[in-house]
Amino acid sequence: MNAPTDTITLYRPVNQAELDLIAQSGWRAFPPRLPEQPIFYPVTNEAYAAQIARDWNVPYYGVGYVLRFAVVADYAARFPVQNVGGPEHDELWVPAEELAEFNQHIVGLIEVTQTFRREE
Repeated sequence: MNAPTDTITLYRPVNQAELDLIAQSGWRAFPPRLPEQPIFYPVTNEAYAAQIARDWNVPYYGVGYVLRFAVVADYAARFPVQNVGGPEHDELWVPAEELAEFNQHIVGLIEVTQTFRREE
């Protein structure tokens, strides 16, 4: 019998196009980064992900989603936490060329926890 794998919970703000690609994966993987996106950056807390989804994605795309997912903790530890602002602005910086491998270390399904839409 295998011991349970320790995981960490991460969050990711996304727009509709990225959410649709994640849904196409069966809620198991993030899509490859675009050429101008050299880093995949999941964040370490839901409040920060919500801030990005609400304050960035909604004005630019009309909708923003917050996703929650678990990653094998030992694997995620390869990517040091990067602080990009205030104390709550922590991210993991995963090089785009390593995203396919990162996806293989997701445990369970990626889930939507919050949705923000532009007010009409």
